[in-house]
Amino acid sequence: MMNKKALIIPVFGWVLLTLACGSEPTYPVNKKLVGKWQSKSGDVKLEITDKGFTMDDGKPVTEDYFVKNDTIFTSYEGSRPFTKFLIKNLDDHKLILFYPDSDIVEFSR
Repeated sequence: MMNKKALIIPVFGWVLLTLACGSEPTYPVNKKLVGKWQSKSGDVKLEITDKGFTMDDGKPVTEDYFVKNDTIFTSYEGSRPFTKFLIKNLDDHKLILFYPDSDIVEFSR
């Protein structure tokens, strides 16, 4: 009985450590998001690839991202907390995002 406990404790610890230190979740990329977008005002350009989210409002910054449900989570070089952009509308030619500061920006291709 003691040998089983001695084995279970390290295995349980390894499982907890693996879950806690795992990489960011992976979600399939929404192909409708991928592409080059421009804001309606023309001030902001947005390029979304399979691996990067680049917003250019005068100084382009590329961030890692993933999409879960209707939210885009971006992260610069793995830093946390994530920046969240809520997708209000998305089709082949139009993207409307709620920015983290509650601004709404409409993009088109």
